[in-house]
Amino acid sequence: MSLARMLQDSGAIASMARELNIDEQTARTGAGALLPAIVAGMGRTTAGSSGLGGLGSIIGGLGGGGLLESVLGGGPTDTGKGNDILGTIFGGKETSRGVASEVSAITGLDENLLKKMLPILAMAVAGYMAKQAGGGSAQQGGGLGGILGSIVGGLAAR
Repeated sequence: MSLARMLQDSGAIASMARELNIDEQTARTGAGALLPAIVAGMGRTTAGSSGLGGLGSIIGGLGGGGLLESVLGGGPTDTGKGNDILGTIFGGKETSRGVASEVSAITGLDENLLKKMLPILAMAVAGYMAKQAGGGSAQQGGGLGGILGSIVGGLAAR
């Protein structure tokens, strides 16, 4: 099953759509186009380390599986945590802005909307991976690394 489908089934896409006041199809389109960049950034961040290395520690420090719960919570998402994840995987705001710009050119979606989606989506992905790794703790880097590997492999097979 694809990560986009898993996030759809978890309710993260619907929650993001409500929060951003957009329809679910727009949220699915944006998420589907942004996910490869997020997953690739996570893969680059963890390359050469066991598990998720520093990224796993950051995810754990930000709440592990609770990151997904923050997105699903119904209230405004504290996107500061998502921006911390993006900063780790992309290295800076310029890269995040570039991702939003490129995805906007491809999808026709508003670049500012995509910039708002990125941290929410990063939190949902990190939280989902932490939950799948075992009980929501991102400290279990091997489990997270295995999940990330299967996601990256799944995206490469598409």
